[in-house]
Amino acid sequence: MKKFDAAASERVFGMFAPLTMIAAAIMNYAGTAFAVGLFDVASVTAVGWGRFATASLIMIVIFRPKIELKRIWVPILFGLAMTSMNLVFYHAIAHIPLGAAVALEFLGPVILSAVTARGWRVRTGLVLAVCGVGMISWVGVDIANRNVQIGVLLALAAGIFWAIYMYLGGKIAASGKGSHALTIGMSAGTLFYLPFAAKSFLPIATSPKYLALMFLVGIFSSILPFLVELTVMRYIATPVYALLVALYPATSILVGFVVLRQIPTTGELAGLFLITAAVALVNGVKESR
Repeated sequence: MKKFDAAASERVFGMFAPLTMIAAAIMNYAGTAFAVGLFDVASVTAVGWGRFATASLIMIVIFRPKIELKRIWVPILFGLAMTSMNLVFYHAIAHIPLGAAVALEFLGPVILSAVTARGWRVRTGLVLAVCGVGMISWVGVDIANRNVQIGVLLALAAGIFWAIYMYLGGKIAASGKGSHALTIGMSAGTLFYLPFAAKSFLPIATSPKYLALMFLVGIFSSILPFLVELTVMRYIATPVYALLVALYPATSILVGFVVLRQIPTTGELAGLFLITAAVALVNGVKESR
């Protein structure tokens, strides 16, 4: 019997990390599509909270996580960062265009990559990814508008939570206990935000149809993509992963073209090219986490 080569498996998975991230993005967008029918009956906070509440219930049943009190603070902080990232972003897009929010939120992973990256390939990829996301996502906003200022601050806060999620996610992925930590983290985030969402979640909780949709949102927007992301984090360096998330806005262009027949603009195509170049440049780079 041939001996298992862990290093070879890591190299192979690292090569396919971009495709894996695209798959995670598509699953996330599918969950977003299911969520569309819920925003008319419940608040943004309630829908965002319900996404994690349903996901954590499913994961508790499936994984039955083992709680290690000595290190439990890591998955708890990871979960709080994850839920905060999503809830704050949902509120940001209530104040500013989605594209602007995406561009501003991406500054969190950019800063993380800039701080932790080593080598010219990652740093060059960082510049290309920033330019690409900017060309795809940035929409001019009236920064003098008070409502816009709130949205900008919320998007930046979401980016900070995203960077924390990535940093802690790298540590959790390296431990090989991603599914257990994800379950504990989601549960912690769900409990923390329960007082803010419980009342407005009642219309969903009392309707079998809306509750079924909520479970689909939890599966496609939380369970599947986050498990995939933790798996990716296990095999690639944190700064490289922080750049690969640029594939999310890039994937949205492809989804929009295929599903909604939305023709991309010249700027979006240029941004897609820059992100593709950045991913090609950093793919396979090995860095310490």
